[in-house]
Amino acid sequence: MFVHDTLLNRLKRGCETMAYPAGPAPALPDRHGGALRVEAAKCQAGCAACVAVCPTEAITRPPNQAVALDLGRCIFCAECIKACPAGAITQTGDHRLAVRRRDDLVLGEAGREQLRLAVALDAKLRRLFGRSLKLRQVSAGGCNACEADTNVLGTIGWDLGRFGIQFVASPRHADGLLITGPVSKNMELALRKTYAAVPEPRIVIAVGACAIAGGPFVGHPQVNNGAGALVPVDLFIPGCPPHPLTILDGLLRLLGRLEDAPRRS
Repeated sequence: MFVHDTLLNRLKRGCETMAYPAGPAPALPDRHGGALRVEAAKCQAGCAACVAVCPTEAITRPPNQAVALDLGRCIFCAECIKACPAGAITQTGDHRLAVRRRDDLVLGEAGREQLRLAVALDAKLRRLFGRSLKLRQVSAGGCNACEADTNVLGTIGWDLGRFGIQFVASPRHADGLLITGPVSKNMELALRKTYAAVPEPRIVIAVGACAIAGGPFVGHPQVNNGAGALVPVDLFIPGCPPHPLTILDGLLRLLGRLEDAPRRS
């Protein structure tokens, strides 16, 4: 009887998996401001109010130079937005944040106001991984926030497996690593061994401010300031933590599975 009721209830509820990316992207929650935009031309001369309030030193402004915001180090606390008297830093509400190069996460310099979004892997790697990508997740000293939002992608609403992307238990069965956490000294050897166990060619994805640059722990002697200090990174997905939609967008973008819509301003 119980099995019958369970099956009947499932049939009544129908498909609960979101249509994205075929349909519109789900809305971000109100407290999640999405990608940031920097309009350095608005900065007032001599002002460094945003620099003073940033807890991870993600914002710099050398004398007589434009402000620079490193979204790789940013924890998206929005304190800089509140502190800026000229409104030079704003939230866009855009979930797209993933980039291929670490330098592309720096805004404000050379007139760059918004991110250069990630491009797909080369044709050879897309042929290998485009329809079936197996990842080994490595929590390298993380607080479990990025790990939790990564796990959300496996639920019925997101159904990561429909894209051919799955997490596996062994690095020997994986095509690459998805790393979270600042890579503590205690996890350094484990990460190196896990990376070495993945067959070539392999890819590495750094998820969250900690895995990209150390996050709140940047500069601490017991962390490596992110995965890039130990292994080559192919995709950077910033956030603290990144929204599941941001992570999914980055993965699909890497595999060449997305067609871009215009950015929201």
